[in-house]
Amino acid sequence: MIRLLAILGFALLYVPLAVLIIYSFNASQLVSVWGGWSTRWYGELWSNDAVLDAALVSLQVAVLSASIGTIFGTLIGYILSRFGGFRLRMLFTAMTTAPIVMPEVVTGLSLLLLFISMEQLFGWPQGRSVTTIVIAHATFGMAFVAVVIQARLAGFDRSIEEAARDLGARPVRIFMGITLPVIAPALISGWLLAFTLSLDDLVIASFVSGQGSSTLPMVIYSKVRLGVSPDVNALGTLVILVVATGLILGALIMSRAEARRRRSQDRS
Repeated sequence: MIRLLAILGFALLYVPLAVLIIYSFNASQLVSVWGGWSTRWYGELWSNDAVLDAALVSLQVAVLSASIGTIFGTLIGYILSRFGGFRLRMLFTAMTTAPIVMPEVVTGLSLLLLFISMEQLFGWPQGRSVTTIVIAHATFGMAFVAVVIQARLAGFDRSIEEAARDLGARPVRIFMGITLPVIAPALISGWLLAFTLSLDDLVIASFVSGQGSSTLPMVIYSKVRLGVSPDVNALGTLVILVVATGLILGALIMSRAEARRRRSQDRS
């Protein structure tokens, strides 16, 4: 029974993706009618400047926001894991996890009001652009990274750090030489999670984006509202390919890092 439920769950997740990939090679102009195999819509997609510009914006935003979110999320996760007795910890924890449980509509609206207020008070940011999208995506991305880093540090053997401290190593040296290599797989996982969330986001980007800064999900949504065309299937297939490639590379990097860590432990 459990195996059947697992198969059904995976089928619900991946069968629609498989159908999307298959229909991206449909020669017919009608999405619901199969007209034979063809790569026509990939060529149509390649000549669509609006889609290509949106894809470039999405990749740029995803890379920048994931990198910024990983930096701040790592610091937050480290603080929550290493400094457990400071005052207002519960408030800090609640503020950290709030973007995870907060509805995206509320998050997007609040960030929009924040950017408008900042522009009126400080003159920055001037309107909504790629910068505001990066800030918004990094804001909720770092919350997910913080959870991943905190979970990794919870099972970390702190006696290694204490031994290095007894030998005279400074805190920065301990973090860079011991802690950071150990949590490297979690850093990669957090970065990939933040990258995927940014690449997938539609609601928040719709609030904080401006003219000339439309992301790929926004373009796809606008095309679907006007009627699904076969080039949307091709576009979705390319997005799946990009995300799957990133996940595979991340898994390979993490497995190699874990293998090196086990070999170093065996030697010691």
